[in-house]
Amino acid sequence: MSAEFADQQVIKRLLHDSRTWVFVGLGDNPERDAYSQARLLQGRGKRIVPVHPAAEEVLGERGFASLAEVPGEIDVVGIYRRAEQAGTVVDEAIAAGAKAVWMPLDVVDEDAARRAREAGLDVVMDRCPGVEWALRR
Repeated sequence: MSAEFADQQVIKRLLHDSRTWVFVGLGDNPERDAYSQARLLQGRGKRIVPVHPAAEEVLGERGFASLAEVPGEIDVVGIYRRAEQAGTVVDEAIAAGAKAVWMPLDVVDEDAARRAREAGLDVVMDRCPGVEWALRR
């Protein structure tokens, strides 16, 4: 993967200026990466919104079964699903009016990332929010 979707200015802006992060794939399992990353960002003042088919409450936040159900403004959609499912989530993020999508480590779909960018969203791909946050301390 090229550095095209790892722009350091975009990463910095998303980590520091965003308020609401929707985590697609976030369930109430502390062993999962989505859970640890959501907890980390929540601890740094971000509002997290879980999106999972079970629509369960996670980290004290109401869960939703789909991205389309999430009310209000969405700054960043974290795609904690398999890479082959990222394209569908990107399309849903575009439809929901999200400002950005973040695909964590090993979630790579360059076609979906380009679609998101062409729709005006910021895109970060194959990067860990926690690692990127630590690099900026």
